Formats: sequence, structure tokens, C-alpha cells
Amino acid sequence: MAAERRQNLYWVELRPTEDGRYVVVRRDAAGAVADVTPAGISARTLVHEYGGGMYVAFRDPRGGESVVFSDQADQRLYRQDLLPADGGARDDAGAAGEPSRASWTAPRPLTPEPPAPRSHRYADGRATPDGRLIVSVRERHEADGEVVNELVILPSDGSAEPNVIASGRDFYAAPRISPDGRRLTWLCWDHPLMPWDGTELWTAELAGDGSVSGERLVAGGPDESILQPLWSPGGELWFASDRTGWWNLYAVVDGKARAASGDGEHGGRPGAAQPDLPEPCPLVSHSAEFAQAPWVFGLQDYAFLDDGRLVVCFSEDGRDHLAVLDRAPSAAATHAVRRLRELDTPYTVVSSIAPLGDRVGIVAASHTESWQAVVLDPGTGPGDPRAGSTEVVRRGRPVPVDPAYVSRPEPIVFPTEGGLTAHANFFPPTNPEFVAPEGDLPPLLVVVHGGPTSAHDARLDLDIQYWTSRGFAVVDVNYGGSTGYGREYRERLKGQWGIVDTVDSINAAKYLIARGDADPARVGIRGGSAGGYTTLSALTRFGFFTAGASLFGLADLETFATGGTHKFESRYLESLVGPYPERRAVYRERSPIDHIDAVSCPVILLQGLEDAIVPPEQAEIMVGALRRKGLPFAYLAFEGEQHGFRKAENIIRAQEAELFFYGRVWGFTPADEIEPFEIENLA
Repeated sequence: MAAERRQNLYWVELRPTEDGRYVVVRRDAAGAVADVTPAGISARTLVHEYGGGMYVAFRDPRGGESVVFSDQADQRLYRQDLLPADGGARDDAGAAGEPSRASWTAPRPLTPEPPAPRSHRYADGRATPDGRLIVSVRERHEADGEVVNELVILPSDGSAEPNVIASGRDFYAAPRISPDGRRLTWLCWDHPLMPWDGTELWTAELAGDGSVSGERLVAGGPDESILQPLWSPGGELWFASDRTGWWNLYAVVDGKARAASGDGEHGGRPGAAQPDLPEPCPLVSHSAEFAQAPWVFGLQDYAFLDDGRLVVCFSEDGRDHLAVLDRAPSAAATHAVRRLRELDTPYTVVSSIAPLGDRVGIVAASHTESWQAVVLDPGTGPGDPRAGSTEVVRRGRPVPVDPAYVSRPEPIVFPTEGGLTAHANFFPPTNPEFVAPEGDLPPLLVVVHGGPTSAHDARLDLDIQYWTSRGFAVVDVNYGGSTGYGREYRERLKGQWGIVDTVDSINAAKYLIARGDADPARVGIRGGSAGGYTTLSALTRFGFFTAGASLFGLADLETFATGGTHKFESRYLESLVGPYPERRAVYRERSPIDHIDAVSCPVILLQGLEDAIVPPEQAEIMVGALRRKGLPFAYLAFEGEQHGFRKAENIIRAQEAELFFYGRVWGFTPADEIEPFEIENLA
């Protein structure tokens, strides 16, 4: 989500019924909501394959309003300008309460056609305050297979090609421009680190011609994850750091920071003999997470209001909270740790915050509501009746789900290996039209999230509700390694992927079976991506589950480690499993493909055929082995789908196929009318 300074709000919507395209949407100052992205175009970037940060909205030098976005088809940057409603002065709002009649120009390319299709990709762009320049992350895919990440700057009118302003590091993210347009900050890091392991925060002077100078390292390193840098209205640099074990907020107290090493690389690798970094001042000190693991670009969990106050989102006890950091009581206390004034809202998950004068725009959800675009009023202080009041701008689902059919999550903390505990949300079966026979316990699905450094959140998840409304119990496991519970919990997975996640998933099921919440003869496990790997690991190395579903899951760790995936995750396994080939034996021990003989229950595999993160070869390796061994399985592949299903017809088919599969395996007939398919080797 983003906001333009004249109270216009922007966000992106995924449209499964429009062939899975992404659309930039705008609400103007008069309250009119309209698409910016034309029909037939999808605004999506493929940088890091996961994307995010695919557009930027800004005021151009003439005072008009513009949007620059990445086109999914060719990955070039395109620009659209807002046309005035009556041909006169540029103004997007009509009379009070009347919708705007303004329209947008057709997209025109700003960046050159790349040497090969989709070989130059752009993400996380920001415009200078005067709208003349755009700074962006660029990912170049060279003819020899090398992938180069860098920061570039280009004129917003497309009059010149992008110019590289920072290079030499493996990854870049979050270029942010100060309010006066004279300073730039960004994040960078190198293999084998992931951004939640260790990043560096750099700053530089930004000249009017787009050149940078005086690059300085401000904070961070291999053992500190710096995320979400942001300039305050007064030009102070803020960021989130997990140096205490939690992603809390800090500000740079003085402008001094050690200089770059002078090795010829912009934003290059710091030299060993430089002075120590200044100690940033903590603005918030709380055992909670004020940032999210950046699997995608553009995440923003705090925003400044016009008067300098801060609206923040933090994750604690498995849900998100919104709060205000009011202004310090005196100039001398500018850098004092500030107290949170939590806001009473119905939302349990917040994915983005954007400033709107004295209010903010958020994308949020709750236990009973899907994603919504919302305007939130934080109020002026304690006791203000407006504090926490919300206006829903757009609902992700125009037709709300009847609350009577919604299963409410029960947060559970359950015992696991080593005398530790792990976290999950339990969803009991819920459907007011049906009652189970006396003494009949429901089947249980253990849901494993992807990442694996990710987490299931506390929002209304229609995927889960699909199962609970059909008589299943569901446990949504945030195993050791998940985000939202601090760095120590996150690092439980280091060197232990395939063990900690799998054992925690099994122990969540055992905990619920012991409570009497599930039928021990009908316990399944399902997951996508990294969750698919955990699913396959559980089915091939632990004889506990009676069925499983892997959605684009990883089957062969060795193939993944030797170039079978994209650059962003190409060395991720070094921390999750160990260095390769030094620990090749461990890779083989943890690869489901090497334990096919141990599978003792049916499995269904669902796969997109254009998946560059977990290529279809991974599923096909598993299919071939299952077929050779004569084990029961089903395999459904989807044309045109990448990592995750985005087209409505494929989402429906995958979900119904999985239900049909469980019905055949566990001996029941679903009430839904489902197109049948063969489960090979199932008697």
C-alpha cells in the first residue's frame, strides 16, 4: 500500500477471476475507487521471483499525478499519468462527495527492451520529492546465467536509460529517499545470508543529477538483521533491528557513520580497519516484532503522520497490534524510548501501512474478515473517541462469509522435543448445518507454512475455512524457525530443517489427539513450497500420518543446493542444512526422494509448470519414484502457474482435488460435486 501526499491511497489487488493478474487500485480524495492498471495487464515484478514493491505513485514535476509499475509480461517499467477530468488544471477530486471523472493514460515504457525476455527486472522503486527521478532495485539475468542485483536511478520521463548507483553486493533492497531529496539509504547483504540473518544499512548523498557520493555504512552486519529503513519528516533515519533478539525500532542519533572501504564498489564491502559504527538510539524496546521477514519487497510496518507521530504495527502472541508512538514531551527527550499507545481495532493481521496526513491507510484482516483496504484514525491522544476508528475502503471479498460458518482459531502452545514449546492455531470443524455422529472424532489436517522462515497469521483464511466447514479439524503450525517469536525462536531451524519443523508438526497433532480433538486414524499433513518439503519429509521419514498433500514442495535438497532454484534462495540451505558439498550426506539423509520406501500412506502432489522457485522437476522426481515403487499417489500439474496458484479455476481445481483425494483415502464421499481423477496404485 502507498499514499500520495494529496490524500490519495493506492494498493494492489490480486484478481484470480482475471487470469490471476495484479492490479494497482486508487482511491482519490473524494472517495472514488478505480483501477489504475488497464485491463489485460498485470502489475507484478519477478525480482527474487517472489516480487512485491511493483509500483510507485508520485507527483511529477508539473504537479500531476503518476504511477510507474513493473509489467509482469516483460518486466519493464511503465508509466501512467492521471488525466484531468475536464482538460483544465490537474486535480483528481470533484465536488465534495462526488466521484472523480479523471482517467489514466495508456502505459508507456520507461526502461529499454531487455536483451532477452524478462532479463531486466525492477522492484521497490521510490521517486524523488520533485518527481524527476526514480531509484529502484534492478535484477539482471545475463546470457551466461549469472544474476546481478544492483540499485539504479532513471528519469521518471524515460528520457535516459537507468544508471547504476550501487553494485557489487549480492542483494539490494529498500532504497529510500529523504524528504529533502538530498540523501539516499538502502539495504544490502551477501550470500549465504538471508535478509533475516544479517543485512547492512547504507546512506549516501544524492545529487540533483542522480549521482551519489559519500557512501557510508550506518548499521548492521552478518549477525544483525536491519529492515525497513525510513526517513522521518524531519530527515531522521529510522529502521528496525533485531540486535536485542526482536525487531525493534531505532534511529540514527548523529550523522556520523563509517565510510565505505573505497574499493571502487558503490555501497561496497566495508574494510576491516574502519572505526566502530555509532550506536543507534532505540525508539521502541519491546519483546515483539516491529517488522516482518522480507520475502517480498515493499513491506512497511510503521509510518509517520504529518505531525511527527508514528503509527506502528507489531506482532506479539501470534497476532498483530496497531499502536501510536506519540511525540516526545521535550526536545531533550527526542531520542528517549517511547511508550506505545495501543489502538483498539478489530484487526489481527496488518500487512502494510501508508501515511495519509493525520491518518494512515492499512491493508488488514481479522479472524472473520478477509483482506481489506482501510483508513485508520489514530486519534490525537489517550481518550480521543476517534482513536482506532476505521473506514473500510475496499473489501477483498465483496460478499462477506457468514460468521456462523467461520471457525475461530485457538492459539495453542504445545510441548515439543528438547523440553521446548512451539506455537500453533487450532481450528475446530464448524458448520451449523451438520453435526457429527455421537463419539465420532473429526479428521485432522496439519497445515505447514512455506518459507520456512515465515509464519501463518491470525486472519480469516478461506483455505482453512474450506476444510473446517467440511468437517475437518485444522492445526496451523508455527514450528521452530517461524517468524513472529523473536530471533532465538527463528534460529531453532538453523542446521535442523527437515527435523525441527517436521517434529513440531507431528507433536502439534499428538497434542490435539491427546486432548480428544481429532481421530488418530485420519491425520493428514499438507503444505506448499517449504511446507511441501516438510510434508514430504514427514511422509518419508516418520510413519505417523495417514495421508499427505504436497503443493509445489521440495523433494531433493541436493538438486536445490546445486543450482536447482533462483538466486535469492540458492544458498539458503547453507544455514538450514549446512554447507554443500561438505555436508552432502546430510542433504541425502534429509531428502524425501531418498526415503521413498518408507512412505506408508497415500500422497497427492500439486504443481505449477512455470515454477522457477521449486521447478516441476522436483514433483516429477517424486512421481517417478512413487510409480516405480507402486505406492499410492496422485499428481496434478497446472499450465501457466508459477510458485503458488493464482488463477481461479486452478485454485478451485486444486482444492477440490485434494478433498476428493482425502475422501478416497479415508473412505468418505464429499458433499461437493468434484470431477474425479485416478489415484494410482490405490486399491
